[in-house]
Amino acid sequence: MRIDAVELVRCQVPFVSPFRTSSGVHNGRDVVLIRVLGSDTEGWGENVAGEEPLYSAEFVDASVLALRNHLIPRLLGTPDVSPFDVGRLLAPVRGWHMAKAALEAAVLDAELRRQQVSLARWLGGVQQRIAVGVAVGLHDHIDHTVQVVMRYVEQGYVRIKLKIEPGCDVDLVRAVRDAVGPQVLMQVDANAAYTLADTRHLARLDDFDLLLIEQPLAEHDLRQHAQLARSLRTPICLDESITSAQIAADAIALGSCSVINIKPGRVGGLLEARRIHDLCQANGIPVWCGGMLETGIGRAANLALASLPGFTLPPDLSASSRYFIHDITTPFELVDGHLEVPTGPGIGVAPDPEMLRQLKATTERVGT
Repeated sequence: MRIDAVELVRCQVPFVSPFRTSSGVHNGRDVVLIRVLGSDTEGWGENVAGEEPLYSAEFVDASVLALRNHLIPRLLGTPDVSPFDVGRLLAPVRGWHMAKAALEAAVLDAELRRQQVSLARWLGGVQQRIAVGVAVGLHDHIDHTVQVVMRYVEQGYVRIKLKIEPGCDVDLVRAVRDAVGPQVLMQVDANAAYTLADTRHLARLDDFDLLLIEQPLAEHDLRQHAQLARSLRTPICLDESITSAQIAADAIALGSCSVINIKPGRVGGLLEARRIHDLCQANGIPVWCGGMLETGIGRAANLALASLPGFTLPPDLSASSRYFIHDITTPFELVDGHLEVPTGPGIGVAPDPEMLRQLKATTERVGT
């Protein structure tokens, strides 16, 4: 496929309510969509970088600069680009996993739209409906968190994930477990807020029958995660630590985790995400698809990925209404605790031009 131009479509999308984690409070997203324009097709991807370098070193303003000045020109200068070429062409530019993932996704979407093949089918997906979970941010009062959780349980979400941090963990989890009962799946996410010195404290979470504790220690501490894993009954899941299939292989070999959260933006794209899925499946490691507060563009691609057979745990791919008053695509709606995997060509969705207009989206074109 020849790429004639790439557009960066940017808009501010407010959240229904603030979302707080151990790294900060998010009131909305500075969304950057990638639109790849070919001679007879187009495709969309979503850059999931945050406004600040808190979850990772990459942040949206710098990511846009990398796309404009370094990444997109490498594709425009190539006469024929397939989705499998994108990683190789962008590899000389170090880092920028989220920008690269968005660009790869847009190229893949464009190619599959031309072929009239859905992304889920092309990736090897086997599920048409995904049972999904919901992530619950930090609140000032435990009672408030319990009320929020119960609303999500009533809506039908099959799994609850609680954000935790030092000083807001064991008592919070106990209160929520007492409220929802033993039948509701629960897990916690620390976003690297603890150290190995907290081992005995974290072991207290073993009493609550959690699916997993996600990223308790710093992202580079594979050895310390392995040490912590030997002291807990609750399975350890890695998120921020896993930025490639190579690192995933190291984590598995070291015993740093027994579950892995796969996010395409964090690992550099859907193709690398599928490699990690295949690696984990070969090693008996369950995986699930984490969310990055995506709009419908990124959510559609994540649902396609989550339809692969190794994704056996509920993902953080909630309905559009979980975060947005109005999504920029046709909203994804929860039905009996499930979201439908899009079946149309490519990712199966596209932005609503009227919604982009209402959000005062700006468009920057790179190329002819």
